[in-house]
Amino acid sequence: AQEALHGWLSLIQHLTGIELAHVATPSQPASRHQPRDFCWGTWMHPFKILFFLLLPQRIYYLSLEFYMGRTLQNTMVNLGLQNACDEAIYQLGLDLEELEEIEEDAGLGNGGLGRLAACFLDSMATLGLAAYGYGIRYEFGIFNQKIVNGWQVEEADDWLRYGNPWEKARPEYMLPVHFYGRVEHTPDGVKWLDTQVVLAMPYDTPVPGYKNNTVNTMRLWSAKAPNDFKLQDFNVGDYIEAVLDRNLAENISRVLYPNDNFFEGKELRLKQEYFVVAATLQDIIRRFKSSKFGCRDPVRTCFETFPDKVAIQLNDTHPALSIPELMRILVDVEKVDWDKAWEITKKTCAYTNHTVLPEALERWPVSMFEKLLPRHLEIIYAINQRHLDHVAALFPGDVDRLRRMSVIEEGDCKRINMAHLCVIGSHAVNGVARIHSEIVKQSVFKDFYELEPEKFQNKTNGITPRRWLLLCNPGLADTIVEKIGEEFLTDLSQLKKLLPLVSDEVFIRDVAKVKQENKLKFSAFLEKEYKVKINPSSMFDVHVKRIHEYKRQLLNCLHVVTLYNRIKRDPAKAFVPRTVMIGGKAAPGYHMAKLIIKLVTSIGDVVNHDPVVGDRLKVIFLENYRVSLAEKVIPAADLSQQISTAGTEASGTGNMKFMLNGALTIGTMDGANVEMAEEAGAENLFIFGLRVEDVEALDRKGYNAREYYDHLPELKQAVDQISSGFFSPKEPDCFKDIVNMLMHHDRFKVFADYEAYMQCQAQVDQLYRNPKEWTKKVIRNIACSGKFSSDRTITEYAREIWGVEPSDLQIPPPNIPRD
Repeated sequence: AQEALHGWLSLIQHLTGIELAHVATPSQPASRHQPRDFCWGTWMHPFKILFFLLLPQRIYYLSLEFYMGRTLQNTMVNLGLQNACDEAIYQLGLDLEELEEIEEDAGLGNGGLGRLAACFLDSMATLGLAAYGYGIRYEFGIFNQKIVNGWQVEEADDWLRYGNPWEKARPEYMLPVHFYGRVEHTPDGVKWLDTQVVLAMPYDTPVPGYKNNTVNTMRLWSAKAPNDFKLQDFNVGDYIEAVLDRNLAENISRVLYPNDNFFEGKELRLKQEYFVVAATLQDIIRRFKSSKFGCRDPVRTCFETFPDKVAIQLNDTHPALSIPELMRILVDVEKVDWDKAWEITKKTCAYTNHTVLPEALERWPVSMFEKLLPRHLEIIYAINQRHLDHVAALFPGDVDRLRRMSVIEEGDCKRINMAHLCVIGSHAVNGVARIHSEIVKQSVFKDFYELEPEKFQNKTNGITPRRWLLLCNPGLADTIVEKIGEEFLTDLSQLKKLLPLVSDEVFIRDVAKVKQENKLKFSAFLEKEYKVKINPSSMFDVHVKRIHEYKRQLLNCLHVVTLYNRIKRDPAKAFVPRTVMIGGKAAPGYHMAKLIIKLVTSIGDVVNHDPVVGDRLKVIFLENYRVSLAEKVIPAADLSQQISTAGTEASGTGNMKFMLNGALTIGTMDGANVEMAEEAGAENLFIFGLRVEDVEALDRKGYNAREYYDHLPELKQAVDQISSGFFSPKEPDCFKDIVNMLMHHDRFKVFADYEAYMQCQAQVDQLYRNPKEWTKKVIRNIACSGKFSSDRTITEYAREIWGVEPSDLQIPPPNIPRD
């Protein structure tokens, strides 16, 4: 039987050209040299053999960020091994939780975009899709944040210091990536010559689906210098200098750029973007060529069927160079006709837009491209010329439209608009929440939408319920399982079955009890880690996300200062006790964001040490907010702050995590908040403030912050205190830049929403005084959060963009005997 099994595998491998996992048997241990490119050992099942023979389309999710967090607990959950491992570790006299805490977070992302990619990998595996994540194996991920004297200080995240047991280096699939050089047009075609070569070494991490014995792969590239790197430049004997210079090549994968919603036009960043794209496309084409069904050639040379077998999803514009790179390979290397190559490229690529903020859009200087990627610049010019010819034919004489729609932006410094390149070179363009997708169509890409409306779609973001409920909140998960069974973990819409229990006394008590236990546990954590003692029966008011003006941590600060002033004004009055927690990292070069952190910590210093206030109000800055800290704080939160200016937050996914874990949301009608209010009923969230159309009207009229300052005494008092140095007595001018910005050039209209926010927060207090009614709303929110599963999001991507059907087939594990 064993020989027959290996015979079958050899036959399939010969027929398909796919590298299959080697099967370890008792008498024949797995060879460490055996290729394991595609799978991990369960692929010999007959259903999987059928899968290979039919060869569905493979999905390639390209992202410069994968914010994975920790892997141990997630793997145990998805393999259904948590209890068994817990018991085994206990038998050894160890504590599994202590072991889990030792693992470093894989912080290869900044925030929402990178964490979304991680959730999508989990869902693609759980839905049985043949999907790969491709990115960069940064040696240093998002920096560790220390708070020193109230200021953020960055420390390098040396996450690989003790190795990474989850990854497998694959030197046999190492690939060359070319930079610089010159272009020569010859009778045999275009040649890119005299380039500098960097090698891309792949590291594979398994991505297990939830209890379906499917394991996909995340392949991250690491930069290596070739052995002859620059040695020829040092023929006068400076061998040491030549070897040291290898760092220039290897710097490409050294560190993640720590910017969220901000474009930094550095050459090293452009190198990173091309590096991941060039290596990945070579890998994709190698795999496509070796899958030679219906073809007698040793390798496949016809690219007609490429879009039927390959789907490339561009996670924002960072991997936008996939478009000119695929064109370069098809036209220059494979000798495909330009028009045919362009058709293949468009059908293969799809683009997800993640932001409408102008400072976040990638616009690279042409001069940088000319030096670094000369052939790609030619290809982009050619793409743009054909595109503008097409637009000019449809809108004759409309020169302004041509200027607006060009990939090349004219000006003092000619720039390449990467978002325009993505829209032109993709067959599908999607936003990440319904309101965002509408803004994309009506403003950011309005001209493109008029040209090709059929391209534009919405795919509202989601989160994986495995990590964000089962793993981080087992108490709540168990409570739900007792009532409706386990199926909701792979079909979150089944949470609707909880709706009849909204008024069930026992269920209300159980849900409230879980929340209180989570709060006690988190209080103990804060006391241990931060030496802060907090009142666990206070309302846990949580605002965690990257620090950015548009996310309006300053609006939260104004509320805290106003509450403080009210307590001081009337100490005898009964106030709802609150513990306000604000957390998140500021980009190292973002002065205002760093100042906001200093303001939060300074307000905390005053409020937390005022004996009049006592434990009625506490302000805590959560240092070094990251995935593993989110898994602790989210299950403990009572109130989730999602208060961005309407029209600025594309979707948000933290909002979904809080909703699923039993926190109520105070928020604006922005991003996915709109759909959360629609699902649960707006009366079950605390919605306040300007809508998108109000913001636009205020822009047209002209926003005048002083009007609000003059007419709202509590706002004036709070701003004056911040301005005068009340919260920074040793540095009275510390926050003058914040006040100046709020008064004179606040793009995000903090004062305009202050009054509505204060009134809404009063409603929050009122409801919190009635624990039973509060918990009823919590249950309704949990019951209505089913839409926000990344399984639903990925199912929509699969059917409406990639043209594949998800599968709920559970493959039996390889150790189960079969007839």
